[in-house]
Amino acid sequence: MRIVFMGTPDFAVPVLDALVTAGHEVAAAYCQPPRPGGRRGRELVASPVQHRAEALGIDVRTPTTLRDPEAQAAFAALDTDVAVVAAYGLILPRPILAAPRHGCLNVHGSLLPRWRGAAPVQRAILAGDVETGVGIMQMEAGLDTGPVRLEGRTPIDRKTAGDLTTELAALGARLMVEVLADLPSYPAVPQVEDGMTYAPKIDKAEARIDFAQPAIAIERSVRAFNPAPGAWIEIAGERVKILAAEIEHGDGEPGTVLDERMAIACGTGAIRPTLVQRAGRSAGPTAELLRGFPVAVGTRL
Repeated sequence: MRIVFMGTPDFAVPVLDALVTAGHEVAAAYCQPPRPGGRRGRELVASPVQHRAEALGIDVRTPTTLRDPEAQAAFAALDTDVAVVAAYGLILPRPILAAPRHGCLNVHGSLLPRWRGAAPVQRAILAGDVETGVGIMQMEAGLDTGPVRLEGRTPIDRKTAGDLTTELAALGARLMVEVLADLPSYPAVPQVEDGMTYAPKIDKAEARIDFAQPAIAIERSVRAFNPAPGAWIEIAGERVKILAAEIEHGDGEPGTVLDERMAIACGTGAIRPTLVQRAGRSAGPTAELLRGFPVAVGTRL
């Protein structure tokens, strides 16, 4: 097929690669414009999809909006069979949705209608869902409301958001290629409304650990916010990220350090950080942190 690809972050790169490997013609890749970044946060940094598309020799387009009639005309002029969308980051107006002959197919990282929205992977972990998955959805004007052509599932277990995103990207890429190989064999099945939940974008304020919560909820937040934005606490006025933690038995005022290995009391139970990161430093075991930055038993975090 002749395809226009629309995606921005790392999650979308395996999907683009799979389309090219399958022999489809990618007429153009749409992604978000370069954003300020780099070590000083001043230089413009291109997205992972832009880097990959340019390496593959694909025409890259980075409009700030698709509501402009000129942008819509340029999109329609590509004369494509289908648009493949994976975490693009812009709302697609109706003229864009209608331009490709077979419409727009989206790789969505949840089992729809559960977790429609921007952060389905993190929200599934935070909620304690047993499993999640990825769906190939025929897009329509509503937010992730379109019918689903094919779905894949995976257990969440103790995976981080980073682990799960990588897994779902690979699964979504495989399912998209499967659907495109024989569209009539994968009819679009309307979503039911029962069980619908919304997955709002992660607010950085959510990443600060509240030890009044149960240990099980805090451990989930540690995994949900790894790698970004990183669940964090404050020790002696310094922000320290907790990137992995174990749930343990323990009792005490929430936020109190219970032993020399930095078990911390929670609303119920306790957590023991196992992988931590100080500002400006590499991540490492908690024991390593405590050697150079001791935290006394009884300290309230």
